[in-house]
Amino acid sequence: MAEDTRKQQLLELFTTITNKKTIVEPMRKVHGTLRDRDAVEREIALIMREVLDQGYFKTKLAPRQLAKLVVAYYDGKNDTEIARALGDEKLSKTVARARVRLKLFRELDFKMPFDQASMTELLDSGKTMKEISEELDVSPSTLREYRHVIEQQRDTTLDPYLERIRDVMEDRDLSELMTRGVANDGLSEAIDITEAIDIGEF
Repeated sequence: MAEDTRKQQLLELFTTITNKKTIVEPMRKVHGTLRDRDAVEREIALIMREVLDQGYFKTKLAPRQLAKLVVAYYDGKNDTEIARALGDEKLSKTVARARVRLKLFRELDFKMPFDQASMTELLDSGKTMKEISEELDVSPSTLREYRHVIEQQRDTTLDPYLERIRDVMEDRDLSELMTRGVANDGLSEAIDITEAIDIGEF
């Protein structure tokens, strides 16, 4: 059923493309360059610039670096790999905090050596970080990282921007699926026919 839905989405996207009178290049060429990585990163970088300009997010990473972080996260890279891709492995902690701020959580973020509800209750109790860290038997720096995860999980400030980023990534996934699976999803014949027709006639 999911595969049928995906195919329907691809067919609708293909129909939209072929109905654009301004498209005069062969469809296979357009089809392969719809959402290339650089274009995706540029679009996400624009969203990141909005976020930074609004003062919602403070980080040493530039908008384009944040965009690379997002794409690399979706590609399955860990924080060290992402930092390395940004040119400095020492940025791994900066990457981790930025990733959490963008709600790009990993399972490991929630693997705390204590009950999460207990920590949340203590954080809301008014106790100092030193008192809480002693009670939970973790270092204050570790506690701050876990607190950061909980705070960002609760915070909805960036949600509209994050939804736009998810839309960009979903569009990329659709385009990549079209590129990889065109021979198997029923679009190949349609593309072959389209390439033989002047698109301007539509």
